[in-house]
Amino acid sequence: MLELQPDYQLSSNYDELYSPDGEPRAHYVPLERTLAGVGREEILARVAATNSALLQRGVTFTVYADEAGTERVFPFDIIPRLITAAEWDPIERGIQQRVRALNAFLLDLYRGGERILREKRIPRDLVYSSKHFCREMVGFRVAQDVYVHVSGIDLIRDVNGEFLVLEDNCRTPSGISYVLENRDVLKRAFPPIFGGYAVRPVDDYPAHLLNVLRYIAPREMAQPTVVVLTPGIYNSAYFEHTLLARRMGVELVEGRDLIVVDNVVYLKTTRGLERVDVIYRRVDDDYLDPLYFVSDSSLGVTGLVNAYRAGNVSLANAIGTGVADDKAIYRFVPEMIRFYLSEEPILNNVPTYDCTNALERRHVLSNLDKLVVKNTNASGGYGMLMGPFAGAEERDKFHDMIQSNPRDFIAQPIVELSSSPTFVEGRITPRRVDLRPYALYGERVTVPPAALTRVALREGSLVVNSSQGGGSKDTWVLQD
Repeated sequence: MLELQPDYQLSSNYDELYSPDGEPRAHYVPLERTLAGVGREEILARVAATNSALLQRGVTFTVYADEAGTERVFPFDIIPRLITAAEWDPIERGIQQRVRALNAFLLDLYRGGERILREKRIPRDLVYSSKHFCREMVGFRVAQDVYVHVSGIDLIRDVNGEFLVLEDNCRTPSGISYVLENRDVLKRAFPPIFGGYAVRPVDDYPAHLLNVLRYIAPREMAQPTVVVLTPGIYNSAYFEHTLLARRMGVELVEGRDLIVVDNVVYLKTTRGLERVDVIYRRVDDDYLDPLYFVSDSSLGVTGLVNAYRAGNVSLANAIGTGVADDKAIYRFVPEMIRFYLSEEPILNNVPTYDCTNALERRHVLSNLDKLVVKNTNASGGYGMLMGPFAGAEERDKFHDMIQSNPRDFIAQPIVELSSSPTFVEGRITPRRVDLRPYALYGERVTVPPAALTRVALREGSLVVNSSQGGGSKDTWVLQD
């Protein structure tokens, strides 16, 4: 066991530091030696240095439900999470496969004649009832036939160490800013921790993202004008919007900074109007254009959809991508892979119960104390029932909601999640983690070795979301 923390407790879930016999896994041995060599007091000093750096950089997130004060520094654990090249390879290939299938589904749904619905591989009613299905996109061809330019696929690791897909994020996935900042801060505040490791870099992610955005530009030109569209300073991911715009060297804009003239989008500048070719939008569909969606929205741009449909501007991600990451659609992604790619899934789903199916719904309602129930229209850890940890009153509430609106819920068995060594309250202890690799879809799908590890800092918690008390780790994808 670790000399620095001899009372490190192994549990029944998969521990990424130690094998079941208590021996450190081979790729963690140099890290274990480094931590033991520097000692507890130095680790505390390094933690203070990283927290100070993050505070100075403004690495924050917003908790909308917190009335006491929404802006918080994102908690960061100084002990990295290690992923070997052999572990990363199926993750990379599996996510590439999954994103290709999700994009093919969107292309089929909006422009391909809905083959998968006609052949009854996915229930038509389930798709049409999705709040993210966008009828305005039917028949419209997006640039290069790519809908999901940026995606974040959430993975968890079960008791056998197998990575499973927990959720797809195909609209405006966030978190990459923490990946970039975590690595930079850790290198500056604790350089000895990298000793003995060849870690794949993450700082080239913005350059790869910019290449994808330029690839979908509607005009043939060497340097198309790209902007990042943000809802503004009160958005939970505003820090990320500013960081990505700065690192890509493009303008960060709000809806009021743009104007549409004759179906062409322009940026208002002190030099006059400048044409915009590509918008990396971090504004949800509903608020993009008051002519088509929420009529009183001030976050978007009046006439943007007309300019988009005229082919004069490209959007990343495309409007209407949310139907592909609807939690009710999630269980059909393996079928999409078989249908569109004629391949077997490389990454498996977590078993999922469909509450619109009467038989499965009865099973869910009879086993609420054993299952996780998720609202298909919620995110960030909200609208979720953790059955084994919930009281009778909360389970009764979900029972009634499922009965009333079965389309709004899915259920899954509890998956323990793997544990990673985490420095909490002055000691090293195992905490549950998930993993969000990001995929970029330009000429092809790439999965940069820039992945976000979220960690449940509360003892025994399975909820890693920052809004629910979680933090993050630097994720090291190791060279061969």
